[in-house]
Amino acid sequence: MKQGLLLYLILFFFTVNPIFSQEDKKEYQVAGVGFYNLENLFDTLIDSDTNKILQDDFTPKGKKGWTSERYMEKLENMSKVIADLGVEVTPDGVAILGVSEIENRSVLEDLVKTEKLKSREYKIVHYDSPDKRGIDVGLLYNPKYFEVTSSKSISLRSIDTTFYTRDQLLVSGLLNGEKIHVIVTHWPSRSGGEKRSRPKRASAADLGKIIIDSLQAIDPKAKILYMGDLNDDPTDSSIKKHLKGVGKKDELKADDLFNPWEGYFKKGIGTLAYRDAWNLFDQILVTPSLMGEDYSSYKYYKAKIFSKAYLIQSTGKYKGYPHRTYAGGAYTGGYSDHFPVYLFLIKEQKNK
Repeated sequence: MKQGLLLYLILFFFTVNPIFSQEDKKEYQVAGVGFYNLENLFDTLIDSDTNKILQDDFTPKGKKGWTSERYMEKLENMSKVIADLGVEVTPDGVAILGVSEIENRSVLEDLVKTEKLKSREYKIVHYDSPDKRGIDVGLLYNPKYFEVTSSKSISLRSIDTTFYTRDQLLVSGLLNGEKIHVIVTHWPSRSGGEKRSRPKRASAADLGKIIIDSLQAIDPKAKILYMGDLNDDPTDSSIKKHLKGVGKKDELKADDLFNPWEGYFKKGIGTLAYRDAWNLFDQILVTPSLMGEDYSSYKYYKAKIFSKAYLIQSTGKYKGYPHRTYAGGAYTGGYSDHFPVYLFLIKEQKNK
């Protein structure tokens, strides 16, 4: 079965795309694409990477008491969320998922082998990053729907040598035969204060724009999705001015990126909470080539934040926040301090 299921429009009208009439009997393919910050998905072992300063915490004798049992519970929790993403429209879930805050390739290999995910046979793209916390980004993809043709890891130190952080992962491939590019990133944190750390995220945004511009120089109509934990909100200057994110479709210019999350944020909706306020750091932006209503090829349809009840802390000091693995230093057996985000791409199914 094709990714996203081939839906007759009478069903599509109610579940996916209200812009068409019920009389239109065309069929459409739907592809789900997501991003999820897995919040410190570490195994219990210490490896040889001396930059990994958090490793001692994530061991059985470390201050977090990170045991094999807790690691396995974390994997099961993450797999439940990933298995649920997008299934309201696409029975096989998201075809492509960017992830962040993972220790290494091994934890992703353990994740895709879990009971809830193994039938999808997700494949992995991962490179080690120079980040001092010892965390990387990665990409999971379902090979039934997405074929990787190339990938590379691009360091922020290529344009700013003042600090170490996560690389930006570029993966190019064919989504049901159509060429797309996915960039997965995790921008520098707000550690030390938002204002002090702001230039670092501006540099990360500049690198992202360089990558996008390079792809568009080769192919002006290149279809690109830029996703990650940006540690900034959609209205911050790093995204608005440096990355050129635009929240309104009718204001989109050729060198801009459409940012569907700006509208959510302006309504007070976010993906993580801090001091009783919501931020929306987790975003997927798309190039203008993925916009419009010519569905002869994949186009953006709709973006969603996955915030099911089981992902929300129901009691205590952090009631209403994302239900995370540790809260206030205590193990709570939750999921992540971030909600995942995802969007749907649609295209007309050609008659055979």
